[in-house]
Amino acid sequence: MRYDLVIFDNDGVLVDSEPISNTLLAGYLTELGHPTSYEESLRDYMGAAMHRVHDVVLERTGQRLPEDFDDVFHVRVFAAFERELEPVDGVVEVLEKLTADGVPYCVASSGSHERIRVGHRKTGLDKWFGDERIFSSQDVGRGKPAPDLFLYAAERMGVPPEKCLVVEDSPLGVQAAVAAGMDVYGFTAMTPAERLDRADELFDDMRELPRLLG
Repeated sequence: MRYDLVIFDNDGVLVDSEPISNTLLAGYLTELGHPTSYEESLRDYMGAAMHRVHDVVLERTGQRLPEDFDDVFHVRVFAAFERELEPVDGVVEVLEKLTADGVPYCVASSGSHERIRVGHRKTGLDKWFGDERIFSSQDVGRGKPAPDLFLYAAERMGVPPEKCLVVEDSPLGVQAAVAAGMDVYGFTAMTPAERLDRADELFDDMRELPRLLG
């Protein structure tokens, strides 16, 4: 295999959370007087850390979001996860294959550690991701599209960037992986392929990934 480490994004790659979280984010921003459609939320915030939401709203409107914005949003998201969240179709088979082949893997997500763990417990992916395999934008100063998170994950896992593959479904994530000097495969199940055109490979079915890895 060409890579010594596979780094997965979480939302939309491991857990099918993007429709849930972006529906809720669009609704909450609209509720606060910042009209946002589901499609606009995907376009502007998919794959980003929460600080990007604050930054974009402030830049566009000159207004700051409430201090408890993140807390209220996460309460809503976690409640919805408990009702609705599922693993991405085919991802368990991929994790089984990587484990059987002895290929190291981890997750590097813009979401908080709590968000990652809540989603993994609900979907059963906690079986595959112990604490030593979980990295969050909380661990670094800047979230995606900065390369910091991916570089931090690679360092902690003991693998040089050029031997890492990132699996991403957001333009911000692809940008971060490229900036980190890593190969990146774009998962297009939810994201139009043209928005991930900087990726080295594109695929729309998670079961294709082992074949692409070689």
